[in-house]
Amino acid sequence: MKINATDILNASILIVDDQDSNIQLLDQMLLEAGYANVSSTNNPREVCELHRKNHYDLILLDLQMPGMDGFQVMEALKTNPTDGYLPVLVLTAQPGHKLRALQAGAKDFISKPFDLVEVKTRIHNMLEVRLLYKKLENYSKLLEQTVLERTAELRESEARYRSLTELASDWYWEQDEQMNFTKVSGPVLEMLGIQVGPLDGESSAIAPSGWDEAERELLQATIAARQPFLDFLFHRVNADGSRQQFRVSGEPMFNQSCRFLGYRGIGVEVTAEK
Repeated sequence: MKINATDILNASILIVDDQDSNIQLLDQMLLEAGYANVSSTNNPREVCELHRKNHYDLILLDLQMPGMDGFQVMEALKTNPTDGYLPVLVLTAQPGHKLRALQAGAKDFISKPFDLVEVKTRIHNMLEVRLLYKKLENYSKLLEQTVLERTAELRESEARYRSLTELASDWYWEQDEQMNFTKVSGPVLEMLGIQVGPLDGESSAIAPSGWDEAERELLQATIAARQPFLDFLFHRVNADGSRQQFRVSGEPMFNQSCRFLGYRGIGVEVTAEK
């Protein structure tokens, strides 16, 4: 992730100083250096409103001003909830103010009287960092939006999958990683010899009701081993002597880190004959 020279020269800069001579000096220097978007004010009380409207990439802020000094301006700028980055480069003739300004949130400082080479270097470096920060912030927002969109797509795809499998089968089931049933339709619980309480959702074993016990144990062992199975045949003899045959398919579910998430499967009744 890089910032080119054109981006830096097109960055928006605000000069804040109560001395018109200082504003003119900095403005002329920046224009000669190729900066194309430079504005200024000698009223510190205008800074917050100007920044809210223009979202400056850099604010060159004098610390010693009447009525409202640079420290107060920085505190006011921090109240803007839409900007978590304070793009302030302070201007000061007081060496003792430098550390205090940095502690107050300024990103760098320029000493008065100005050394124009130093001023241009510090401005260039700070704008590069600021624009990188903005690009990273925009990338993070784009990534977050992409994740939200992909999540929505996956949920929609999963919903379509469930709808299709339910339409194409007699029943469908899902289990979580602890093998608790989270979605059930059809006789799968009875087939596995499991009964779910009507209120608490807890599972308990039930007595066989015509299901083939050997097939039941084999199916349970396959699921416990987290193995897929396709068209597994399962039989039941009903009380009236009729015989039912089911074809069952299932697969374990894993995430991208190969962590087991649970099971899902479908079944269809193949025959129902006396």
